[in-house]
Amino acid sequence: MTSNFDTSDRNAQKGGDTVPRLAMINDIAGFGRCSTTVSLPVISVMKVQVCPVPTSVLSNHLGFPLCHFDDYTSHMRDYIKVWNELGLTFDGLYCGFLGNEEQIDIVRGFVEMFRPPLFLLDPVMGDHGRAYSSITETHVQKMKELLPLADIITPNLAEAEVLTGMKITTREEMEKAAKVLSDKLPSTVGIVIKGGHLDDTADDLLYVGGENHWINGKRIDNPNTHGTGCTFSSAIACNLALTSDKVQAVTNAKEYLAGAIAAKLDLGKGSGPLMHNYKIVEKDI
Repeated sequence: MTSNFDTSDRNAQKGGDTVPRLAMINDIAGFGRCSTTVSLPVISVMKVQVCPVPTSVLSNHLGFPLCHFDDYTSHMRDYIKVWNELGLTFDGLYCGFLGNEEQIDIVRGFVEMFRPPLFLLDPVMGDHGRAYSSITETHVQKMKELLPLADIITPNLAEAEVLTGMKITTREEMEKAAKVLSDKLPSTVGIVIKGGHLDDTADDLLYVGGENHWINGKRIDNPNTHGTGCTFSSAIACNLALTSDKVQAVTNAKEYLAGAIAAKLDLGKGSGPLMHNYKIVEKDI
């Protein structure tokens, strides 16, 4: 079968501007406002083409006491193989939740196969001060072995604790944890420790090249903040696809996140989602 579809055509925007193409390896959660359901609107709003590879389909976020988990591991290699046979190329890879150790190996194979110039790894393993119940010691070790392949990693406080074995509750402890992680990684790898669950601030730390860069943020009075971590990591990945400057990319992503929270979308029950399209609404497009 032949096709007239040009896999290299990225001139989807008016005026012929090149659209960055980002592969995303992540799960799909039906309920819980996280992972792919959060990342898709963020990446689309930033005018970056996103190409998802599902790792699993879950009934809901793993923070709930029950969850139906449909593992997609057995399909991932064939899925990715077709992309390779089509000759697809990507400007970056954004990797989120990986459900088992084999999926970590598959991500390593993806990086070796496609050689994306940008690889953002969000080592999704826990939240709210604890690791997810599905995360084993072997999984953590495999994740540590994947970290050196990334250009930037974005653990939250709980994940940074899992990776370092440290308790992290202050800015000073975030700096120490970043240094511990950095000592085991190439100096070019950026480490973003997301401080959204700090008690008194909403500051995030970027550690790269032996230097701490604090991206400060103020607490915004809004109970609807579910999915902020996924939103932040997605925004960083997009900005890195648009600029190679890690400090600027993280700063831009933080500004976007603050705006999405400040827009105060009130949707559904409980802790609702952010208003990811607030910039489009402001520009009246």
